[in-house]
Amino acid sequence: MDIKYLVIDVDGTMTDGGLYYDENGNETKKFCTKDAAGFFAAHQVGMKIMVLTGRECKATTRRMTEMKVEYLCQNVKDKVNYLRNFMGENGIKKEEIGYIGDDLNDLPPMKLCGYVGCPEDACLEVKKIADYISPVKGGYGAVRDVIEHLLRENNLWNEAVSKVYGIGV
Repeated sequence: MDIKYLVIDVDGTMTDGGLYYDENGNETKKFCTKDAAGFFAAHQVGMKIMVLTGRECKATTRRMTEMKVEYLCQNVKDKVNYLRNFMGENGIKKEEIGYIGDDLNDLPPMKLCGYVGCPEDACLEVKKIADYISPVKGGYGAVRDVIEHLLRENNLWNEAVSKVYGIGV
């Protein structure tokens, strides 16, 4: 498999896209625990994960720390230039990077990538260029589904899951 890096958006991809505020004005998010299996399986096969989001949130920092992402890039307003620079600085080719996102701000950086996945409720423009459209909505395990699909296409899912969870599948 050529994909060595996965770039993943947060709002609408790992979350349901809603913005929630507590009584003190702090932003909270609901992450789907099912996505963890995808993160762990991707890591098991040697993929590095970049979470690339236009917003900054302590909940995102906490969850992505738990998921052991290699690159947490928040408050990035120009995702395409950020990703282009990252790829250039690290000598990453288009075929080596995948992107999972859901909305118009993900479209330009997706075009830099060799693989594109999205949730079922992604915008039409993203769906048109996606290699795989998950039947799962953002925030309900879509990231895990996209990663699982990518790894199954390359006959890597069962081995990765067996190593991560110590189970035969």
